[in-house]
Amino acid sequence: MAANSYPLLRHASLSSSIPISTPSLPFLFSSRPQSLVFRNSCSLSFVSSSSSSPSSPSRIHRVSTAPVERAPAPDFDFGEEIARLDAIRARLREAKSLNEKLRVLDADSRVRDFFAPRRGGISKVLGFLEPAEVVLLKCLVAAGQGHVLGPELDTGGGGAHRVEGSALKSAFFALAGLIEKGNLDGEWVDGDRIGDGGVRDMEPLKKLLKTLSEVEQFYGCIGGIIGYQIVALQLLSPPKVDRKILNGSPHLCKSWKSELVEIHVPTGLDLLENTEYASQAALWGIKGLPELGEIYPLGGAGDRLDLVDPGTGECLPAAMLPYCGRTLLEGLIRDLQAREFLHFKIYGKQCITPVAIMTSSVKNNHEQIAALCERLGWFGRGRQNFQLFEQPLVPVVASENGQWLTSSPLIPVCKPGGHGAIWKLAHDKGIFNWFYGHGRKGATVRQVSNVVAATDLTLLALSGLGLHYKKKLGFASCQRNLGATEGINVLLEKKNLDGLWSYGITCIEYTEFEKYGIRDMPISLGSLQAEFPANTNILYVDLCAAEKVGSSQDASCLPGMVLNLKKPVSYVDHLGIQRSASGGRLECTMQSIADNFLNTYNSRYSEGIENKLDTFIVYNERKRVTSSAKRKRKQTEKSLHQTPDGSILDVMRNAYDLLSYCHIKVPKVEDNNKYLHSGPPFLIFLHPGLGPLWEITRQKFFGGSISKGSELQIEVAEFLWRDVQLEGSLIIVAENIMGSIRMSQNGEPVLQYGDRCGRCKLQNVKVQNKGIDWTSPNNVYWKHDVQRLECLKIILHGNAEFEATDVVLQGSHVFEVPSGCRMCISSDTTGIVGKLKPIREDLMDSGSWFWKYKIKGTHIHLELIEL
Repeated sequence: MAANSYPLLRHASLSSSIPISTPSLPFLFSSRPQSLVFRNSCSLSFVSSSSSSPSSPSRIHRVSTAPVERAPAPDFDFGEEIARLDAIRARLREAKSLNEKLRVLDADSRVRDFFAPRRGGISKVLGFLEPAEVVLLKCLVAAGQGHVLGPELDTGGGGAHRVEGSALKSAFFALAGLIEKGNLDGEWVDGDRIGDGGVRDMEPLKKLLKTLSEVEQFYGCIGGIIGYQIVALQLLSPPKVDRKILNGSPHLCKSWKSELVEIHVPTGLDLLENTEYASQAALWGIKGLPELGEIYPLGGAGDRLDLVDPGTGECLPAAMLPYCGRTLLEGLIRDLQAREFLHFKIYGKQCITPVAIMTSSVKNNHEQIAALCERLGWFGRGRQNFQLFEQPLVPVVASENGQWLTSSPLIPVCKPGGHGAIWKLAHDKGIFNWFYGHGRKGATVRQVSNVVAATDLTLLALSGLGLHYKKKLGFASCQRNLGATEGINVLLEKKNLDGLWSYGITCIEYTEFEKYGIRDMPISLGSLQAEFPANTNILYVDLCAAEKVGSSQDASCLPGMVLNLKKPVSYVDHLGIQRSASGGRLECTMQSIADNFLNTYNSRYSEGIENKLDTFIVYNERKRVTSSAKRKRKQTEKSLHQTPDGSILDVMRNAYDLLSYCHIKVPKVEDNNKYLHSGPPFLIFLHPGLGPLWEITRQKFFGGSISKGSELQIEVAEFLWRDVQLEGSLIIVAENIMGSIRMSQNGEPVLQYGDRCGRCKLQNVKVQNKGIDWTSPNNVYWKHDVQRLECLKIILHGNAEFEATDVVLQGSHVFEVPSGCRMCISSDTTGIVGKLKPIREDLMDSGSWFWKYKIKGTHIHLELIEL
């Protein structure tokens, strides 16, 4: 590249681009392109928009934080309740001990009435609980949630009170049994120490106290249980209350305290347009792999997938979805190991990335994930390279009055509190220090439901730029379709009250569009593409910067707090009846950590500010960045958006783009509507170890064809395809795809990259068989669970090798090659000839041939080495 030449950068949706004029960081960001001129501007002033807007070629959106109009419940005064709770919170914060906190709570009329002396039995048994547990119960009542302890105990005021028949009464009777037996040490004991049904009666109270303790501790930075309820009510409040109570609140999801806020379409590296620089960024990512960790937020409930274990009937979390023959979690690790294998092939060094996984208790999420990892031997990575940390569940509040929903007395309806909990939780659980102990500086963050995030350059270029330029946060983005239920990335520009200007690339959730006055508009007339790019929740994060936010003692450690009321809350009541209610829980959004990384300047910038920011963005084609398996498609539904069916079509589209470039004839994947009638035109599943960069994979494939209705599965990394014609099913499975398992010094099985890999060569081969039975009603294509009429299958055990040259293979065949052997298939006048011979002893580890990877400039070239 010439010294004065710079890569072209554009928003992924634009067809034109302009050169960078004077970038501060070489080859990184462009000035705002003139093709992004805003023709319409919506007046969205924050508090005052008296400052005049400079003449700028970019479209400007001024943002309002006025909340959505919402009718309050009759006779419920949000403002009065918030003020009451805020006063309690202030006094609790001043309390120096548990006894002082109890005095504060007992001074509240609601608490006094609920635990009145005439309920002597309750007061007596409360004395048996630990003071910290009594504080939790009284905080619950002070927060207006006495009904959680049983409807008979909560009258909301004076009047007669019935204790008989309540759930709390049963638990207290069990406690009374302890007192009578003389066990006053305050410890929970086994059922036989309590009496008939004792442990059964005690269990709900124990679970409630555990939930309350987690909420009190995790949300301590905003006031614990009381603070949680205050923020929930603030976000539910009608406009008049917000104007009176909420202006300047540090707890709102976007507390941009300023005179003027404007948002712009952000610019950054387009991986499709700036291919040379994209390759360089990916090389930085490969080289920097030993400095990177991996973070997976897997604590979500995944309710929309309706995933159930077919054997036990147990509800399963999203991470356990059987996608393409393996769970979604296995797919994440598989993609990561492909990048590590690439690092090994280039630098000859083993690199094992530490993986931190945030789980939750919903649907036994934590236990299920831990069991899967254990069952699969921690994926040959060693137990010490994983950290599982569990996020707390939080109560769901009704939208009309903020009352906690309950499935039965003592059991509030709880859901995970959003992936934004990950930063504070990572600090609390020592995850950042654990990463530092592994020598890591940054991390890539990826959600489990996005099955295409590791396609080609995206993750490597993102992390490469972040590491190379010492950025604090990076987004991988793409075009966004109109009306999609996903957030947007924006370049935020705001004038602060002190006259300074702040800038940063951040995000706005789709549930907040109306609140901030954002209209879901097309980028141009007649276009189906939205104006702002999609927030995909694929992040690069600097670990020290993230820890600074997560360790803060204020609301900033819980970024992007929102109440998502767009969807009804489903839960099962105490009678086992499915219920649905309008409500939500306080959620944090992990990508909103970007709001803590704004850069501040003395004057306003008209262009080129992206060059200087601590945040950045890269773009790629949508099907190479995001395609999610988040919800189950209904049988009669036509939309495939965010379904496993829709995502598998994007996987097939990527396979088409990859292989058609290699002069292989492949049928096109047509519109999604075609899938509803006849399924995909083919099934092609390629192990990411073949690349994972497409420029590497494409050097292993050349020529031939894959006919419509064919199936190709390649589970081997050392592979060669030359002029292969496939009509039917071809499945190649290696036991050692990228290496072999060896026992480490501490006795754990660890995958040694490049050691005793399986290998396969196909040259001038024609495969013909009946393949998949496309008429079978039992086919589930996204699971890769299909009925076959015929198939050619090659199974490579250990370091086995298979080679077929100048041969036509018709009908069903299974070639199973034992470890340490090489099978060669050819043809002569008599038909197919197969030879099986042992691999030379000195080639057992390296193989009789292998691909050698060499970096030339900004590209990786492969050389076939035959020994």
